[in-house]
Amino acid sequence: MTMIDRLKLELGHKEYFTDDEYLQLLKENGYDTTIQPDYNKETDQKMLLLTVLDILEAVSNDVDLMRKVETEFTTTSDAFKYLQERIQTVRSRIAAIPEADEEYSDFTLIYSRK
Repeated sequence: MTMIDRLKLELGHKEYFTDDEYLQLLKENGYDTTIQPDYNKETDQKMLLLTVLDILEAVSNDVDLMRKVETEFTTTSDAFKYLQERIQTVRSRIAAIPEADEEYSDFTLIYSRK
């Protein structure tokens, strides 16, 4: 699965932007098409979620874009509330991804696991 396809899947196949705009946002978050064109969860999940976060924040800051979301909701304020909740969920998912070079001791794992 390509990065663009995985990004669209994460966004529920909502067409907020064009593929070129999605690709630009992915590049801004560290994606390089020349190295790996396909999605790899182990290496690309954080970058993908950061891009999702950028997209959701852009949508929540633009009333015209938000109207695309509003079709599922009765008002723009309902759509905005949903987007804010989704942004917080994505932030939580990003925070839960361990850093690749981060070392853990038994002591730190006691306090980081739920």
